[in-house]
Amino acid sequence: MMNTRDILETITMIDDENLDVRTITMGISLLDCIGGGIESTCDHIYDKICRYAGDLVKTGEDISKEYGIPIIHKRISVTPVSLIAAAHQAQNPVKMAKALERAAQSTGVNFLGGYSALVQKGFGPGDYALIESIPEALDVTEHVCSSVNIGSTKAGINMDAVEKMGKIIRETAERTADRDCIGAAKLVVFCNAPEDNPFMAGAFHGVGEPDCVVNVGVSGPGVVRAALAKAGTGCDITEIANIIKKTAFKITRMGQLVAQEASRRLCVPYGIIDLSLAPTPAIGDSVAHILEEMGLETCGAHGTTACLALLNDAVKKGGVMASSHVGGLSGAFIPVTEDAGMIHAARTGALSLTKLEAMTAVCSVGLDMIAIPGDTSSEVISGIIADEAAIGMVNSKTTAVRVIPAIGKKAGDELSFGGLLGEGPVMEVNPCSPAKFIHRGGRIPAPLQSLKN
Repeated sequence: MMNTRDILETITMIDDENLDVRTITMGISLLDCIGGGIESTCDHIYDKICRYAGDLVKTGEDISKEYGIPIIHKRISVTPVSLIAAAHQAQNPVKMAKALERAAQSTGVNFLGGYSALVQKGFGPGDYALIESIPEALDVTEHVCSSVNIGSTKAGINMDAVEKMGKIIRETAERTADRDCIGAAKLVVFCNAPEDNPFMAGAFHGVGEPDCVVNVGVSGPGVVRAALAKAGTGCDITEIANIIKKTAFKITRMGQLVAQEASRRLCVPYGIIDLSLAPTPAIGDSVAHILEEMGLETCGAHGTTACLALLNDAVKKGGVMASSHVGGLSGAFIPVTEDAGMIHAARTGALSLTKLEAMTAVCSVGLDMIAIPGDTSSEVISGIIADEAAIGMVNSKTTAVRVIPAIGKKAGDELSFGGLLGEGPVMEVNPCSPAKFIHRGGRIPAPLQSLKN
């Protein structure tokens, strides 16, 4: 039973501290859409998505109005399209990307993820064709997002895929250079990709998932920062961890309510709550500012990785007690262009790509929404991917790379996407070449800790 104090506290969180549900994401299996030629398959894809998700946006808006809870995005994730493309190997998978775009426009969702391939151990039928088509697909669509999983703790790292994705990211940026390279902002490369992630650009509907499911991603960095500010400077580190845990519990309870309501109204099973603290460019909605509230002069200072580790752990511990099913990424995001505090730290030079890489060892994702110089070679991009994948593989955690080569720009220039994708400075990249290493190809073997049976 909620008391008046709890209600007023929640109202304050929403009105003054940017508490929101970041996304309701409906996952839809496309495995039963294969049939006939590729045109027939595309029609089946469009029809099924519209049939299941036709009321998704309205349902989210209704829940938001009735409960007074901001629900920022409504999204769809689908079966990795490379699995569907395998049945049409002689055809261009971009036709399916266009079918997904039509479905996204018809349902009114903000993004649709799943133009994806899982190649951690090698390329299967449909994988290579889909990866080759990513630059064109993200050029000709507005709402479609793409991801490729190139490694895992169990499989090791597919270095042939790493090399390929360096080229694909660069080509995607080049094809959308007239739109601030937006294509690369909708493309992410994973190690240990989760099958139930509700966040873009990496959401896809895993083959082990039900036919249809609703997953919810919560947010609320501003709420955590406000709770620490109210506690003052007299708290020790243990007390800070406890405050974050209690706050994460409250945030997650709201997400659980929204997930259950959406599940009931859409007649679709509730999957998971993703506990992630997802920042926005808005003032007061920053993960970096939480770290600074702990006592750092600025995000990027020595001690930043320790503060982030504390935050990530406390969010998980608090949130997992508030929900019956937790999944996705669940932790703290550090997307540079989407976080006001990180934008400032990067502009002043306090936050470097090297420091961000260290932070990814303890956060819930990886190098996210980072603009890099437009002349960065594909081999250097592949090297960044390989380093990040190694961190994920060895530590049995999800890591990812979403970098945007800012074509025609150099370090210190600005790149702007608008909306939740934000803006930020082009960050300096070590220009020394890893080309000989990248061109070796092959596979980095799985680490010893993968042998757990």
